[in-house]
Amino acid sequence: MNDADPKPDSTIISAAWDPILASEFDAPYMQELKNFLKQEKAARKVLYPPSAQVFEALRLTGFDDVRVVILGQDPYHGPGQAHGLSFSVPAGVPIPPSLKNIFQEINDDLGIPAPAHGNLVHWASQGVLLLNAVLTVEQGNAGAHQGKGWETFTDAVVSRLDQSRSGLVFLLWGSYAQKKGQLINRDRHLVLESAHPSPLSAHRGFLGCRHFSRANDYLASQALPPIDWSLPALD
Repeated sequence: MNDADPKPDSTIISAAWDPILASEFDAPYMQELKNFLKQEKAARKVLYPPSAQVFEALRLTGFDDVRVVILGQDPYHGPGQAHGLSFSVPAGVPIPPSLKNIFQEINDDLGIPAPAHGNLVHWASQGVLLLNAVLTVEQGNAGAHQGKGWETFTDAVVSRLDQSRSGLVFLLWGSYAQKKGQLINRDRHLVLESAHPSPLSAHRGFLGCRHFSRANDYLASQALPPIDWSLPALD
């Protein structure tokens, strides 16, 4: 994939997603999105995450491996922060406030100490799909790529999971993520909703939600292993 082309190849998206999403990459809205990203690049705007990591969530967590879905809004818009996973930042990057609140809730819920870094790849490797509703953003301009087509694509991801899988956990934090709740059959999956973990809203229901233990309890009821919500130290 070049910097302006949103269509992935086998090196940046799990092969398990290829047949699931093929029709989306050929759809007119995706061509329009591709043209928009080309124009942004031509205007010398800096976009995040790096082009090779736009579909990182789908590369790290295959369709059949998904057990939990954590929906974010759009990527972090500061230099070096976004790497294709919702709420996650590369090791060595300061942990953003929302992620600090996520770690606080995990500590309060499960007694797991807050880690020293915010790289959530360990979760992704266990089947936690860390999916933003919008997969690109302009530097310093939060929400700049909303309404350009990404929401249609990520709606398709959620719908395919809803229709073809059962016994998944969807964590929907904040009104933006909760919009996708209408796509999910709650008789087939567990949907947990709360306020967003942002410091502006976390005290309105995110802190104390116990979503992490509740997710693991539900997985156990499906005879599935729990998620290890701790994060190992990274070199």
